[in-house]
Amino acid sequence: MSEFLQRVAAEIQARRLLLPRQKILVAVSGGVDSMVLLHALNSLAKENRWQIFVAHFNHQLRGRASDADEKLVRRTAKKLGLEFSGGGADVQRFAEQSKFSTEMAARKLRHEFLAQAAKKQKLSTIALAHHADDQVELFFLRLFRGAGGAGLAGMKWRSPSPADGTISLVRPLLDCTKVELLEFARQGKVLYRDDATNLSDDMLRNRVRNELLPLLQKKYQPGLAKTVLRVMEITGAETEFVSAAVRVWREKAGKQDLSAAPVALQRKVLQQALSAAGLVPDFELVEQLRQAADTFVSVSPSLSVARNQAGQLQLREQLEGGFNMEERKLKLQGRTGQAEFGGQKFSWHLKKFSGLRQRGMLPTECFDAEQIGAEIVLRHWRAGDRFQPIGLPKAAKLQDLFVNAKIPAAQRRKLVLATTATGEIFWVPGLRIGEKFKLTSQTRRQLVWKLS
Repeated sequence: MSEFLQRVAAEIQARRLLLPRQKILVAVSGGVDSMVLLHALNSLAKENRWQIFVAHFNHQLRGRASDADEKLVRRTAKKLGLEFSGGGADVQRFAEQSKFSTEMAARKLRHEFLAQAAKKQKLSTIALAHHADDQVELFFLRLFRGAGGAGLAGMKWRSPSPADGTISLVRPLLDCTKVELLEFARQGKVLYRDDATNLSDDMLRNRVRNELLPLLQKKYQPGLAKTVLRVMEITGAETEFVSAAVRVWREKAGKQDLSAAPVALQRKVLQQALSAAGLVPDFELVEQLRQAADTFVSVSPSLSVARNQAGQLQLREQLEGGFNMEERKLKLQGRTGQAEFGGQKFSWHLKKFSGLRQRGMLPTECFDAEQIGAEIVLRHWRAGDRFQPIGLPKAAKLQDLFVNAKIPAAQRRKLVLATTATGEIFWVPGLRIGEKFKLTSQTRRQLVWKLS
């Protein structure tokens, strides 16, 4: 048995990822990672008396190349004498219909298919091919989004399927690097297919993989992967400790003052309470609640929330107060376009960003197109709106910004503002553009937006 297989077998046994005589569904895309996983588990199957099934989901994103991936996986399963389950869907169409990113749409459909395939075979464990390099990429992606400890801890060796909590996802290769997988494939003459989209810099994940990580390893930390994985391990352990402390706190709910607890515990208590109430526990909302008890904070035009001294939430419906709830969704298709809303006309065009700001008469503004996305929403000011203009360290209530900018009250509700598809405001006439959406040295494409 090769050293690589010995390591994989040792991790599986030590972490009790797979048990003897177990039925296992292996998710195989056709790329090197999943093909190595399939061959590794198949090599260990006889010794452990595992029964292996192969599943492949065709995302239909790359035409003939996607079909060729499926054919390779199907042929390999047949060669190994393993039962094959295939499925597929038009991911791009689903993404457009559901307003998901392509990546999120693919993930959702793929996990739903895998869960269905697992149930069909009456098994409860799906093996995935995530590895150490995936963990490092995920760390930086979540760091850029401002994730907390749970997010920065990365993927776990075992976790429930997002499509069915009764099914476990296991990741036997999570401690192996990409270099090690490629070497195993080379030595074992494992056939696999390269996905050309992994070389495209259109996606942030690819830019992290192909540009950022090589730069950090070359210029700053040759042992970056090992360092980041250690940080993730520490962060994960500390997050588990805080979560355990929250459980103890809840047992004594109503008897303690949340403000007297450590800040990390305060935040975790409120995050869990907000999630349980069906509210998004974003950092700004958590901080507002944390810093003041019995003070209501608006989270939508019709709802506000407060917490008592012990950290328990109270929800309160509120009147919209005459706010105009009309809106218009606008897809940024092609290079140029026009729109009308609220009695005003807008025009826009997308262009490559060369580092030079657009020159033109106000009110022309320029934004990072990648941060904004393929769809925007035009609407009016609503109760509870928050906005972070360039230069502000954090978001503030739009009403307060209007007051500071001396925009008359009668004019505020007539203004047309623009948000991303997820609701983040990036432009309000009369105010500076959104901090997150400004042009930077990392910008690749810019959205030039003009109010006619």
